[in-house]
Formats: sequence, C-alpha cells, structure tokens
Amino acid sequence: METRGIEQMFDFQRLPNDGLLLLLVLLYSPVGLCLMLIRMCVGAHVFLVSCALPDSLARRFIVRIMSSVLGMHVRQKSQRVRDKSTQLYICNHVTQFDHNIVNLLTSCHTPMLEDSAGFVCWARGFMELGATSSPDDMEESLRRYCSTPGTPPLLLFPEEDTTNGRAGLLKFSSWPFSLTDSVQPVALQVKRPFLTLNTPDSFWLTELMWTFFVPFTVYQVRWLPSVSRQDGESFQQFANKVQEILATELSLVSTQITKADKAEHIKRKRHRDLQTTTSNLGARPRSGPFMVRSSGVEESRISRMAQQVKEVLPDVPLKVITRDLAQTNCVDTTITNLLESSEEFPVEATGRATGGTTSELGPAWRSPSSVALAPNIKPAAKCFGKSPVDRHMSLQERKDALYEYARRRYMEKHGLEQDNNL
Repeated sequence: METRGIEQMFDFQRLPNDGLLLLLVLLYSPVGLCLMLIRMCVGAHVFLVSCALPDSLARRFIVRIMSSVLGMHVRQKSQRVRDKSTQLYICNHVTQFDHNIVNLLTSCHTPMLEDSAGFVCWARGFMELGATSSPDDMEESLRRYCSTPGTPPLLLFPEEDTTNGRAGLLKFSSWPFSLTDSVQPVALQVKRPFLTLNTPDSFWLTELMWTFFVPFTVYQVRWLPSVSRQDGESFQQFANKVQEILATELSLVSTQITKADKAEHIKRKRHRDLQTTTSNLGARPRSGPFMVRSSGVEESRISRMAQQVKEVLPDVPLKVITRDLAQTNCVDTTITNLLESSEEFPVEATGRATGGTTSELGPAWRSPSSVALAPNIKPAAKCFGKSPVDRHMSLQERKDALYEYARRRYMEKHGLEQDNNL
C-alpha cells in the first residue's frame, strides 16, 4: 500500500484560498442564505414524509426527489451489479450523510457506533444497537443481525472517519469484515462547488447548514461486484483487498493512516496554528498595546507563566510580563528580558516583607534593571541570566538573588549597616 501525505487527505479551511473564488462566494452569500432558509423548511417536510411512509421503493423515490430540492443530487452507476443477496455493503466515507444517500437507493441500515442512542440517532437514519458493554458484544450483535434472514443489508464505513475524498483512503478496520464472508464494495464520490465537503470535528448540524447553503452537492454511487474472503485469508487481509479495490475504482491510493492518526494530526495542527497566532501577536512593537486574542486555553497558559515570572519579579506589573510572554513564550527568556530592560516600571504592592514593609522600601524596591546603581556596587542581578549557569538557576535561587540585591540597594540608599537579619 502507498502512503499519501496526511495533509492532502483533510481540509481544515471551509472557504477557498483563491481570491477570485472567495469573491464569488461573497457575491453568492445573499442567495445562499435565502436558499438555506427555504431548504430548512423543505427539509422539515422531507423528514416528516420519511417518517410517515414505510420503507419501500415509492418512499425512497419521493424522498430522493425532495432531497434534490435540498441540493443533494444522487446518481448511481452499475445498478444491475448490486447483489441483493449480500448482507454487508462496504463504502468509503466522505460526508456525515453518506448513509442517508445510499439509503435513498436501496434499503440498508447503518448502526450508530459511537454516539449515544436516542431521538437524534433515529432522526439521522442510524440503527440503534441497544445496550452493548464492549466492542465484542457489538460485533456479535451485528453478526447475528447479518445472519438473520429477511433483514436489510448493513452499510458500514471501515475507514471509521471522513476524508476529503480526493487523495486517499484511510486504513480499513478489520472488524467489519469479520461479520460475513462476502461483502459488496460501494464507491462514493462527492462534489460541491466553491466550498469544501467537510472539516475535521465539524458538527453534523453545521455540515447540514452548509449543504443547504451551497447551490448543490452531487453524490455519485457506483456498485462494484461482490468480494468473498478466501480460505486462509485473515480479516485484515480481506479488508486490505477491498480497500485496494475501492481505491482503484476511485483513482485514489490506499494508505496506512488510521482514524487515530487523523486525530493526532488534528491535535498537532491546532497546536502549531496556536503557536503561529501567538508568534504573530508578538511580532508587533513592544511599546504598542497588547490585546489578548488567543483562546481560553492559551490565556490560561500565559496566565500561569506570568505568575511564575511574577514570583521572581514581584515588582514588575503583570501587564508588562504578559506582553513579553506573548512574544517569547518562555518564562526564562521573559525574566532575562525584563532584567536587562531599561524601562522604568511603576511600583506594585506585593505584600512581601523583607525586614520591613513594602512602603518602607519605597522606590528602592524596583526592578534591578531600572535602579540607578552606585559605581562601587556590582549588580549581580543586572548580569543575571547571561551565563549558562545563571540561566539554569531555579526560580527560588532567582528570587533569593533578587531579594539580596534589593536589600543591598535599600541599605546603601539609607546609609544603614549591613544586617543579615533583614
């Protein structure tokens, strides 16, 4: 199997990057919003009709026509190849409504495998499995369903998650192929103008609204000949064989990328985007105002880092610390920058006592970098952090060094003798 770059298999941006296409989307937006409102009303009628009529050829025909009004156009090829004796259809996964589309062409059931059962599960057209305590119980329940005569076929998606349908197929899970020895592959292609078909972790209701917004979405279903498991062939080998058949039919590649790999890729991409956003915010001039535009998680992280810096530099305002952290994203670097800065910081009451109250220390209790030093006093904290040893000092060591420096400056300013108890 080939391995296609994971970046090419998913779309993280709904709108097009091309300037001309984006302009067309903006010009189309008023029409799209009107279409969405009208289709929401029509969609309610489609739902009522599908609930009122029994499962039959007439019901599927009526709902298919009404779905075209909603902008969901369904086409099928090789209808005669469809095997009526097959109890399991295997399809690639592109949108969150793939099972509804195939169900417009033939009677089939798709079980809800992850979300909890209930009205929403039933309204979306999923089959409820009931209480299953483990994956083994679920597989056994589906295996009994497939072996029961007269039941509609199952429609399963071994990829277990959606792709953009343009680059490759996720690795097929082996458990669906343990239910029966014969399956029928179903190749699904979906096309839509202007906008992407889906984005990772997008809620199904959001996807439905975008489907109503665009002029149309074309679903093309192709039935492929049934495939049987050979003697001595493992379930995973059977799954790989069907995956290759579908990939060849769709002009895609089979990959070893799994659903878990997709989740990890999404997590890493969001982290990179968050770092990029923070870096862009920090690229502005340091003298300019700072406005927090990051997410709540990023704000919490910056706040924790700012408190760590505040423990070392209690006299520096949090506003200044936060501004510098947005640029450096590092506690040690921010401490070094503030120590080496020549900026005068206003005094903040910290409630700490070092041989006297904060008010007694007065202006002497400032950032070591902002105090005018006497020629005979060597500021240990002024060069603090410039050597590798100093940069790896613990927070407590940094605090002790700063307290000692402030004490020496206070004693010098008021002409007092050195007292180790202060």
